Amino acid sequence: QILYLKPPWTLANLLKCYKKHWMAVFGYVVPRSLLSAVECLSKHLYADKPFDSSTVCTLLQESKKLLHAFSCRSDYNGVLPQAYAEVTKLCETLREVRAALVEQDLSEDIMVLSENAACEKMEATMPNPQSSEEKELHPSFHVAQENRHQEIWSVLEGVWNTMNLYSIELFQKLDPSAVSMAAKASFEEAFLGLQKLLAAVKDIREGIGR
Repeated sequence: QILYLKPPWTLANLLKCYKKHWMAVFGYVVPRSLLSAVECLSKHLYADKPFDSSTVCTLLQESKKLLHAFSCRSDYNGVLPQAYAEVTKLCETLREVRAALVEQDLSEDIMVLSENAACEKMEATMPNPQSSEEKELHPSFHVAQENRHQEIWSVLEGVWNTMNLYSIELFQKLDPSAVSMAAKASFEEAFLGLQKLLAAVKDIREGIGR
């Protein structure tokens, strides 16, 4: 009789009911601070705009917080453990996709940098009879230099993103409670990833040296 919205419910209806009855009902079942998780889900799921991977990751983590909190009260006939497992699986899939994209971007950036380094080497070995007047006819030289700096920066940024991902993996292995992520790679995967990272850094350093 007192429900804000009566069943059958859509997800949007449920989130509205959560917010409406949070202090009077749900706040006595789970920590009241979890209202922020409900508000986060409501805000992003119905914002009518596409998600980026960071937003999806946030939504999955907030969903896991709610599922875990309510599971401390009851498993609700096995529904909550199943839902938690599905969200955990989505987190794992997202982590793999993001790691693959970072690795792909890093590989592409390294290829571009290597090609530029080879071109620079060829230009250095070729005679350059240009006079100062001829150089003034090529203002694109400064633009090319600026682009090269941006490419180097892009590669370094890719290295940082990759290193950050593997750092998260290592911290999860050392202390699972330190980082709230469900996906955990094996030590072998982390080690192989670090070996790739070392090789990439070596290539970058050699390219800058050339």
